[in-house]
Amino acid sequence: RRTREFVMNVEKRAKIIIDWINKYCENTSLNPKSLIAGISGGIDSSVVSPLCALTGKKTIVLSMPIKQIKTQHDLSLEHGQWLTSKFKNVDHQVLELENLFNNFEKTLKEFSNEHGFANSRARLRMTTLYQVAAANLGIVVGTGNKVEDFGVGFYTKYGDGGVDISPIADCNKSQVWELGKYLGVNQKIIDAEPTDGLWNDGRNDTDQLGMSYVDLEKAMENKNDPNYKKYLEIRNKNLHKMEPIPVCKFNES
Repeated sequence: RRTREFVMNVEKRAKIIIDWINKYCENTSLNPKSLIAGISGGIDSSVVSPLCALTGKKTIVLSMPIKQIKTQHDLSLEHGQWLTSKFKNVDHQVLELENLFNNFEKTLKEFSNEHGFANSRARLRMTTLYQVAAANLGIVVGTGNKVEDFGVGFYTKYGDGGVDISPIADCNKSQVWELGKYLGVNQKIIDAEPTDGLWNDGRNDTDQLGMSYVDLEKAMENKNDPNYKKYLEIRNKNLHKMEPIPVCKFNES
């Protein structure tokens, strides 16, 4: 049962994020007129999108199916409909990218790699988000949380990791779920098993990581946790995503 203090804390977190987005837009040289975000039917994008809408700025949300599992895509559509019914400043577009991906896959058939093609789905979506942002004087809003972005690096480099701002990147997964409840996100989305939606077999995040987000959070916060070593193994594999791009520097005296 949620206490009054708990609700107030979640409300405060939401307000901080909304104010932070507005402040960034006011102070950046980009001078954005709109916020662009992809919605997958997952909890992260389902939290980021209403937070964007609550800034009062024009918010464009994109459903971008590529060989999507029907249940995942249906949740994305339902969330888009909910947003447009709740916020007058939201525009929901469904952009079918499957034909584009099929052509990409066919062109690169000599370089076929399942993991590579999964990441390419994320990169095609990133390219689409930036095209829509360019056409609307907007910025691309990221949907990664703290566990994914800074804990284990569970994202695609230059895919869903290619964004202009990351409003929930300091929120653990549990805090994202709390925000979802506070914002009134569809309970089916809150209860759904987290997945990146990049695989034909519909594998979820736990399948790929080998640990649930609940266990990952515990390990991140406590070095004495029994899963801490496993957490570090996952993190170390993905450090190349989280560290700055290596630069060959010349010492000039």
